[in-house]
Amino acid sequence: MGENGVWGRYQTYLSISLLASFLWVSSAFPTEIKGCLKCHQDASTEISVHSALDCKDCHTKIEGFPHPIEAGPYQIDGLLCQRCHGNIAKSAGSSAHADIVSCLDCHGGAHQILAKTERDAWVSPHRQIETCGQCHDVTPGLIEGYVGGVHGNALLKSGLISAPSCSDCHGSHDVLATSQAGSRINPTNIPRTCGECHVYLLDDWTTGSVHGRRWQQGIEGPTCTACHRSHGVIPPTSKSARLKCPQTCGGCHQGRYISYRDSFHGQATDLGFKSAAVCSDCHTPHLNLPASDVQSSVHPDQLRQTCGQCHRDVPSGFLDLSTHLDPTDPNQNFSVYLVWLFMTTLLILVFGSFAMHDLLWLQRSLIGVMRGEYKGTGLRAKSSVYIKRFSRREVGIHIAVIGSFLLLAVTGLVLKFHFTSWARVVTSVLGGLESTRLLHRLGALITFGYAFLHLLDLIKRVIRDKDFSILQGWRSMVPGVRDWRDLTAHLHYFLYQGPRPAFDRWTYWEKFDYFAVFWGVMIIGVSGLLLWFPVFFTEFLPGWVVNAAHLIHSDEALLAVGFVLVFHLFHSHLRPENFPLDPVIFTGSVPLERFKMERPAEYRRLVSSRALERLRVCAPTKSRLIFAYLFGLVGMIIGVMLIAGILWGFLAY
Repeated sequence: MGENGVWGRYQTYLSISLLASFLWVSSAFPTEIKGCLKCHQDASTEISVHSALDCKDCHTKIEGFPHPIEAGPYQIDGLLCQRCHGNIAKSAGSSAHADIVSCLDCHGGAHQILAKTERDAWVSPHRQIETCGQCHDVTPGLIEGYVGGVHGNALLKSGLISAPSCSDCHGSHDVLATSQAGSRINPTNIPRTCGECHVYLLDDWTTGSVHGRRWQQGIEGPTCTACHRSHGVIPPTSKSARLKCPQTCGGCHQGRYISYRDSFHGQATDLGFKSAAVCSDCHTPHLNLPASDVQSSVHPDQLRQTCGQCHRDVPSGFLDLSTHLDPTDPNQNFSVYLVWLFMTTLLILVFGSFAMHDLLWLQRSLIGVMRGEYKGTGLRAKSSVYIKRFSRREVGIHIAVIGSFLLLAVTGLVLKFHFTSWARVVTSVLGGLESTRLLHRLGALITFGYAFLHLLDLIKRVIRDKDFSILQGWRSMVPGVRDWRDLTAHLHYFLYQGPRPAFDRWTYWEKFDYFAVFWGVMIIGVSGLLLWFPVFFTEFLPGWVVNAAHLIHSDEALLAVGFVLVFHLFHSHLRPENFPLDPVIFTGSVPLERFKMERPAEYRRLVSSRALERLRVCAPTKSRLIFAYLFGLVGMIIGVMLIAGILWGFLAY
């Protein structure tokens, strides 16, 4: 071949190469864009999902090149996008966003639209909450709830791309309002939506739950978001989720919720004890069935296994315990109903009668102070002669009684009024429910201790020393005919119909206080032991006895605390002639003038028997008086606060 032939082939190859290069450049970067970029510098155009398009494909109204400046920018809307995205535009046109949100509001600027699989795309899973939040941040807790919830944490913090983002639950272009039947988050559709991820839970719920069966039958009832919420979904095993579980279920099961809250499980849950059994522990989260269904976790045949999750080796009697027992309903358990009737009657009678008695006494004491009847004989009267009234042993026992009583009252009332904020605060200050229970049991052991020692002393005096004066006579605490006469005379005195009675060693109200302690220790102590060791006692007792013990323990404790902190304090300290404190129980001695005024019968007997001189003692030391007032006033302040807490609880119940 000649020179012309070689040159001809070279020209042919060169032409083909130039043509191929031109075609490649044209496909990668349209001709129109090259021209537009001379004035409109926008590097984002190169990475946009629309980078293969010409400018005129979207900016259809701009004609001519170069175009006049006054032509201005062209705003893209759904009508233009639907030229390529017809089906998507059709869905968006019937969605809740139609005529409110444009395509660019969700997908980003016109030249910055990225494929949804790109990390930086506005509609990528991890950026959807930011994009949707541009409009939906006005709804309180919506965005924050998702971000702080288990789904938001999994996606945004743990980086689990499979975790649901906004469009997974609400849809992308077919978003509908919750109230619309076709909405993915409509209550009738939400189980299917959640079930796309929670496949096995959906299967359990639909086939093994009364809630799921109702849903399958088209009957209105709770679905996923009713229990788990929508955006603020929290781990079901977390403390906050467990503590909120009873209240969540109580939205539908109000009666059951009330009876649950009055049980120990409910009280402990209200006080922040995570380990206490909640609804889902007994009824299961997604397989809950009526107790009549043999497959139900609360069916009698399944109870041993269910209760055995927390209480091992439970006897049959324990399984008869009712968590939802209403003691005011005789049809549930007539025996427990009778106990409730008795305790309620006792509370009304004691509080009612002593309230009337002490109100009459208060007004008479106020009049007596105004008249000067106690002048020179009150607590502030100066005296160098004191009469011994209590031994050191008796003073020590009384201090133990006060300390253990206040400890039991504080740690017990937080359970009684578990639904109040003050009970939660006190429980937290005490270190939580576990430490509160330990302190309560410590108070119980101290109470058993002093009660046992006192009872042992009484038995020893009667059996060994043959001293029967503690059973009858002026030294005895056993009520007698004289006490009835003193009560009658005292009422006449209150009504200005007679003089003040000449009381002896013990008054009728002191004897009542004494036996109230005996009764309280016995009743509260026995019922407390039943509650402390329910598994042991139900080995030979029916379960309803523990239900009754819970009622007795609670009401008797309320009776004891209310009586001591209101009536006993008034009798001993808060009467105008005693206010603010009578230190005799802490010092063991009383001024002679006061002794003559308060115990004239005993004074006359001691004088006639010449025994008064043997009881003369020195005035209490300054340090002993300081201790008496500090200890006594601190106890009274705690008592007043507890009474305020009780009133608060009754108003809040």
